[in-house]
Amino acid sequence: MVGVLTDTTLSVNDGPLTSENAGLLRPSDPNLPIQELRRRYDEDGYVFLKQVLPREDVLEARRRYFEYLAPTGVLKEGTDPVEGIFNPTKSIDEYPGIGAGNEGANGRPGGEKAEHFVNRAIEAHYMDWYTEKLCNHPVLYDYVAKFTGWGQDTLAFRRTLLRNNIPKSKPIGVHYDQIFLRHGEPTSVTAWVPMGDIKINGGGLIYLENGDSVGQEIELQFTNKAKQAGLSEEEARSAFNSNMMATGLLSEHPAQFAKDNNRRWLVSAYEAGDVVLHKPHIIHASTINNDEDNVIRLATDLRFCDSSKPYDKRWMNHFRFNDGV
Repeated sequence: MVGVLTDTTLSVNDGPLTSENAGLLRPSDPNLPIQELRRRYDEDGYVFLKQVLPREDVLEARRRYFEYLAPTGVLKEGTDPVEGIFNPTKSIDEYPGIGAGNEGANGRPGGEKAEHFVNRAIEAHYMDWYTEKLCNHPVLYDYVAKFTGWGQDTLAFRRTLLRNNIPKSKPIGVHYDQIFLRHGEPTSVTAWVPMGDIKINGGGLIYLENGDSVGQEIELQFTNKAKQAGLSEEEARSAFNSNMMATGLLSEHPAQFAKDNNRRWLVSAYEAGDVVLHKPHIIHASTINNDEDNVIRLATDLRFCDSSKPYDKRWMNHFRFNDGV
């Protein structure tokens, strides 16, 4: 049973999340029997694993990230980079998040003032301390291989989304992952990895309650609309086709989206070492980062597939702007 949400400064683009329209994610011990974890995954569309990754390894990646971005002035002077404290003398407009829908179809966010920060944020995707030490962490790979039953057929996509979220900046809109993975079968598993502790109001990921079935229904509607519109198979597979918003998102208004679908958003605080595995059609978004200590939210999306089945090979290339994915 999902817990009750207590009063907090939790909000999305179109209003607050309260006990009336939100509840708590169900946490799971990663040492539970695999059959039970799979049952929860199938039932909820996600499984929220507590402390499945070594905390110190996640925090080391966080430290390296903020050390790399420190020359842009994003961090408060005199603070430890691993804390990720935003510089209160700076404008958030100089530090846009990647993939938050600011930039249309996966374009480059921000203007000239943001160039230095955006360059470093994209370059971080290619650094060994991220690609080798975190994305290919053997603990996570082995866990996913066991959880899915894919074994040696488990393939980690090279394309990942390393996202920072400055306090009060634009959060991630409503979407499901299969929108961006249509060049393969819907068999992928996303591992959302918070790179640091995230307070419940700190911009973490939120999931639509029983949202997997809603995502599957929307995908079917998109398929039917594409056929009716006469889109070619290639056009229909695009996340940015004429049936979609320009960003590939379903909505920029999570509170209204949940109300329209008679669902609640499920939320949580997160700790470094936690991982959420979720299905390709489950609908999710993020909250506005209202962290009172000005902590920058940092997290990454890592995805895995069964290589014995057709998968979206575009995801075997590192993330870059305007890559059409």
